[in-house]
This record gives sequence, structure tokens and C-alpha cells, in this order.
Amino acid sequence: QVQLVESGGGLVQPGGSLRVSCVASGSIFSISNMGWYRQTPGKQRELVAAITSGGSTNYADSVKGRFTISRDNAKNTVYLQMNSLKPEDTAVYYCNAQPAAGWLRYDYWGQGTQVTVSS
Repeated sequence: QVQLVESGGGLVQPGGSLRVSCVASGSIFSISNMGWYRQTPGKQRELVAAITSGGSTNYADSVKGRFTISRDNAKNTVYLQMNSLKPEDTAVYYCNAQPAAGWLRYDYWGQGTQVTVSS
């Protein structure tokens, strides 16, 4: 069974920075496309950033230029570096793993980590 465990959330002032991490157990990490999503109460979960197994990245327009996703396959870890944080970035941030190969089927989620941007 694969587990994704997020960490690094917390309270930060507007304009500040935070890095959240997600460690994956099991052997799927290097063959997975990884994503960071976020959700606020009453709203749908939205994609923030994603990185393919090969290292290609894409970002939501709202975070481009401020957030950076990266991965370390040796540590089975994906990171989300968040800079110039805004109050509207406040949300629970979730890590997701999906297969890079089309013939595999899985969709794993972490438990989430709270990020609060407030003065």
C-alpha cells in the first residue's frame, strides 16, 4: 500500500515563504507524475502545480512565478516551494500521485497539510 505524507504547512505572514514536502512510501514514486492540489471550505480541490516523472512542470496561473515544484527521486519526495504568499493561498494542500504510464491505474492522495497566510 502506498502512502503519501505531507509536512511543512503552517502559519506565515503575507509576502513570506514556506516549503511543503510529500514523502511517498512504496516503489511507485519514480514512475509517478506528482501533483500538489489545494482546497478551501466550500470549494473544489484545485491543481496548484504538477511535475512529471521526467521532470516537466506546470502551474496554475494564480501561482506562476511564485511557486516551484520539484522532486527528489532518491528520497521519494516532492516539494512545493511557495514564495510571495498571499492570503488567498490559504488552504489545505494535498499531494497526489498518478502513474506516468498509461497502462497503470492508481490515484493516491495524502492527508493534507494546512497553509495559512495571515498577518
